[in-house]
Amino acid sequence: QVQVVESGGGLVQAGGSLRLSCVASGSIFRITTMGWYRQAPGKERNLVATITTGADINYADSVKGRFTISRDNAKNTVYLQMNSLKPEDTGVYYCNVKQYITQSYWGQGTQVTVSS
Repeated sequence: QVQVVESGGGLVQAGGSLRLSCVASGSIFRITTMGWYRQAPGKERNLVATITTGADINYADSVKGRFTISRDNAKNTVYLQMNSLKPEDTGVYYCNVKQYITQSYWGQGTQVTVSS
């Protein structure tokens, strides 16, 4: 079993910043990718950013230039620094951890609310 726990969500005004953290623990052998996804109310869950062990990064177009994903491989931790937040960034942010090729784990999510 792999446990994935997010933290750092909250309420912030437009233009503000938040930093999300995600820690994976448990039966970890070979994590390949860690990333963040978000789900707005009534919407599907969509990619925000991912980062591989080799530090290859992919961002959704909507967050480029505002969000930064980083990773501490030794601590099995991934971060998402969110700057210049907009109301449309509001949603539940989920951390995803991929191990080997077929294993994928999700956290419970952390709520991010951006007020106008």
